[in-house]
Amino acid sequence: MVMFLGSFAQPSKPSNRSNLMFGLKAEYGLFMSHHLELDIFKSHFPAFEINIEKATFGKKRWESEYAYPLIGLNFWYSGMGGFNDLGVAYALYPSINFPIVKNDVNSLNFKIGLGLSYITKKFDRLTNYKNFAIGSHLNIAVSLFAEYRLSISKMTTLTAGAGLTHFSNGSMKTPNYGINLFTASIGISTYLSKPNKLLSKKVLPELYTWEFDGRKYLSFEIASAFAYKDMSEQYGDSFYVFAAFANLMARVSYKSKFGIGMDLTYDGSDKMVLERRNGTFEPNSQITKIGFSIAYEMVMDRVSFLFNLGAYAKALDKSEGDIFQRLTLKYMISNRLFANMVLSAHLGKAEYVGFGLGYQLRFIYKREIQHN
Repeated sequence: MVMFLGSFAQPSKPSNRSNLMFGLKAEYGLFMSHHLELDIFKSHFPAFEINIEKATFGKKRWESEYAYPLIGLNFWYSGMGGFNDLGVAYALYPSINFPIVKNDVNSLNFKIGLGLSYITKKFDRLTNYKNFAIGSHLNIAVSLFAEYRLSISKMTTLTAGAGLTHFSNGSMKTPNYGINLFTASIGISTYLSKPNKLLSKKVLPELYTWEFDGRKYLSFEIASAFAYKDMSEQYGDSFYVFAAFANLMARVSYKSKFGIGMDLTYDGSDKMVLERRNGTFEPNSQITKIGFSIAYEMVMDRVSFLFNLGAYAKALDKSEGDIFQRLTLKYMISNRLFANMVLSAHLGKAEYVGFGLGYQLRFIYKREIQHN
């Protein structure tokens, strides 16, 4: 997401320094317990955030399509409700703040952030055996917030919001129930220098609906991901996950693709679970899960978010259920090749975080560009 911060030459554009805003935010919320073992942490969780945000004005088309969002870098801190078993949490994550409804004074936004966190206390079977929430110091941080922004002057904006902050290592080190905090926030944000008057113009040449690449097409995408799961605290061993995905997607607008997908997933921990439960040894081909899903992809220039919701058609181990969700962060290296980071989950519980590559084939079904 930090790729969005790159510069681009355009006549009469505002200077980068005039686009930058500095913000402070105070948060106060509750620990959301989704497992009985986590009920001991039910309490109030104060937090604090510092951020730097950059106002976009349309130097790239995706900025105009998404109503000129704010791109930011955020530092987040919490004493984790004072629980010694949880310690202290730090997070650093880039974010995009999308306007949903706005005018010159007010705006209602949706802010999404994805980065890394460091939590000082993790599970230890001898010294911290109550902390089933976090199995490693380093974790993924996810922030999802609805935010109201009120401009009280040309320089300063007040903010208020509510949302979810999530920490998890994607089961790379178990136990890993994860931490979910629902918080409300108030804050203030100010430009670091007097805003350039051209910033409000947001001039961009007219582009037509079908001109994101000049044609309508279906894309057939194949991708793979590799993940590692350290379950030594529970089962005394570590396991690998290999996954392959195929998606057939139709691009219906500049921002959106819809489609269907198929998954093949080999999880080494499934073999161990089946052997312990049934006392039988299963070959790798038998424990490989086959799933089918519906898909939606949100496109922002080279970066996109792919969401899959599906069910397993074949799976010997269904201890986590039949339904799965997958979030994929994609970056187009070229017109065909892309890198991906994959988070697979079952009803909100992370199953694995994987990294891999993919390839895209396009099948054009309409070449015409419509002009008014």
